[in-house]
Amino acid sequence: MIITDFLSRTIQFNSAPNRIVSLVPSQTELLVDLGLEEKIVGVTKFCVHPKHLRSSKTLVGGTKQVHLDKIERLNPDVILCNKEENTQEIVNSLEHVAPIHISDIKTLKDNNRLILDYGKIFNVEHKANQLVQQLIYETNGFKAFITTQPELKVGYLIWRNPWMAVGNDNFIQHMLEVNRFQNVFQHLKRYPEIDIHNLPELDLLLLSSEPYPFKTKHLDDIPLPKEKIKFVDGELFSWYGSRMLKSFEYFKSLR
Repeated sequence: MIITDFLSRTIQFNSAPNRIVSLVPSQTELLVDLGLEEKIVGVTKFCVHPKHLRSSKTLVGGTKQVHLDKIERLNPDVILCNKEENTQEIVNSLEHVAPIHISDIKTLKDNNRLILDYGKIFNVEHKANQLVQQLIYETNGFKAFITTQPELKVGYLIWRNPWMAVGNDNFIQHMLEVNRFQNVFQHLKRYPEIDIHNLPELDLLLLSSEPYPFKTKHLDDIPLPKEKIKFVDGELFSWYGSRMLKSFEYFKSLR
């Protein structure tokens, strides 16, 4: 079996991999929902869904730094990475250990492709197809709902000290567009630093629950009326994979 990953890298498997190391939390959750939990041997400390996984699998580090020796000892058949989550240095250091599949998810279409690719790689195509059909159904239902809602100008913050927002060319920006949120920082690349005391005109400032855990105490640092600030579940905006099944009802609640 030959698979081309999201960076156009060709990977060959003689059979479906039985020992998986996943270095991406959302992709780890996806594997579990595809019925592959028993085949996962290594995960990161950030792989928090499902909750029990970190106590039943080998922790191999984080998403930016890994323990190469631990991964080598696990003797994986495949290592799953993501262009944004994992560094090129990590990929380079692991190339001799096992085939590496790298995703690069920027849209819902990319997400569906990832699920179908995993279906092929791990011989769970029926479950993958079912999941994609569910996601398409939920997406279409939300699109019908959101067309009746006004477009809002928003900023989406992911970090404090320095203050950082979501710009363009990433999955969260795409999800903002799906929500009919016009990102006031979309002219800036990736995740720009911003001046919290010189914000553009906006209707809402969204404070994400991750990667920085914004709390009520941080509201006093932001020179906006409290009614213009809303805390949002960062996982439901940024975790592609099967978690997106939970996103659309949540998005409706934001309106």
